[in-house]
Amino acid sequence: MSYVITQNCCNDATCVAVCPVDCIHPTPAEREYRTSEMLHIDPGACIDCGACADVCPVDAIASADALRPEQQRYRDLNAEYFDRHPRKASPGAHVQPLPLSIATATDGAPAPLRVAVVGSGPAAFYAAEELLARRDIAAEVTMLERLPVAGGLVRFGVAPDHWRTKTVDRVFARTARRDGFTMHLGVEVGRDVAVAELLEYHHAVLHASGAAGDRRLDIPGEDLPGSHSAREFVAWYNGHPDHAARTFDLSARRAVVIGTGNVALDIARILVTGTERLGGTDIADHALATLAESAVEAVVVLGRRGPEHAACTTPELLALGSLPGVDVLVDCPVAAGPDAPMKLRVLAEYARRRPTPGNKRIVLRFGVTPVEVEGGARATALTVRGTGTGASESIRCGLVIRAAGYRGLPITGLPFDEQTATVANVAGRVIDPDSGEPVPGQYVSGWIKRGATGVIGTNRYCAAETVAALVADHRRGRLRTPSAAAADFAALIRRRCPDVSSGADWRAIDRYERQRGQESGRPRVKIVDPAVAALVAATERDRG
Repeated sequence: MSYVITQNCCNDATCVAVCPVDCIHPTPAEREYRTSEMLHIDPGACIDCGACADVCPVDAIASADALRPEQQRYRDLNAEYFDRHPRKASPGAHVQPLPLSIATATDGAPAPLRVAVVGSGPAAFYAAEELLARRDIAAEVTMLERLPVAGGLVRFGVAPDHWRTKTVDRVFARTARRDGFTMHLGVEVGRDVAVAELLEYHHAVLHASGAAGDRRLDIPGEDLPGSHSAREFVAWYNGHPDHAARTFDLSARRAVVIGTGNVALDIARILVTGTERLGGTDIADHALATLAESAVEAVVVLGRRGPEHAACTTPELLALGSLPGVDVLVDCPVAAGPDAPMKLRVLAEYARRRPTPGNKRIVLRFGVTPVEVEGGARATALTVRGTGTGASESIRCGLVIRAAGYRGLPITGLPFDEQTATVANVAGRVIDPDSGEPVPGQYVSGWIKRGATGVIGTNRYCAAETVAALVADHRRGRLRTPSAAAADFAALIRRRCPDVSSGADWRAIDRYERQRGQESGRPRVKIVDPAVAALVAATERDRG
């Protein structure tokens, strides 16, 4: 019996590296990897050794005979990938993905390569791991994060009911314990320390700060109360300190989500999922209390184009269908033959469903373009126009969530491409667009490098590419030698940020949150107030 990759696949390809028979694809060396929704196991080649399941950081791999009922379709999804992408070579040869460490001995003991990593999400931690795991150089990594806790997108972006996906933070925790790793939490680059100053203490700066802005719709009424960006809403229910005090009016029976990507589906799912179910997740307590009083019974999810262009992944779409007490419907016929992609077949199945009296609803509508958010003091409706027909319609609603995508923000002193909302770069090297020359010592990884695309694991190989460029520049003597010692940088940070927290403080907060979660049957109970986080860390330090 073969193994099967299921919904919470993070795409970081750890499983590819251990498979002895090359049955997991696409590998990072294959073109399809960059756009693949998930990885797949070839049922005809799998030898049932279980090595992939043992190393999967998010527990996404299960034996086919142990699949839960809602996971059964992943058996077909895995097999279909190989029907559409037949293997040209016979199984048996192990294919190693992009190297995360290079086994090359060094002569002598040169001074370590010192790199400042800005950010603490997946792109930042994968970059740190790539540097510290190398055996051809000695490296030291200083990670700087403006918040009192690390995790970035994993902590503040992944939906609370996708708790298995969040377990990838175990990988980051291991990196944080490596020799040569130092973390400063509560330090904002650009406010507390300038980028130029970082280069006085480090050979290079690697920016992995993500995308903290929103793509706008540029329609009338977009900024009315009751009309919010998906980024704000997601940060609120995930307990981001910057958004914990936000309020969202959920008193209307209908909400509209603009967009059909995974974030749009996450929001729709959270709005109609019962608080009994959400109460077993790490959703922020303030969000759980608000959702308990919610009057929302229906969420309309809008897409500009047809069902075949739905931006969500197939696993996320499948996950909608198993929500208790919730009907998932499509408001138009969907043509999907037996050879159509599974995503389209799932949409066709939802289109054939009929509503169940008393159930809440998620209604997927395609082929409509938002024209205006209506309302006076607040949003009361959304005007849409048929993308192909031009016919207008007003959808009454009390909440509009714009899930048009995240957008990177400029970093002071670095060239920024407004069109792509990324720092100008080639393979992670920051490039001066006027001269085409690299900006000495400056590198990027993650969304600020490639745009807000991909899943968590995509950042692993994005970071590997950037680190390869950085190390190559170091070997060629293109990086300036720091003029000050690493210990001096730590002293500088303590002077400027007396309340700075360390990696040990982060681990103390993590233990505290998990302990509180264990007491209430949840993965963790999040601290959302930085002052409380500081108090918990200080208490643990005193105990130590």
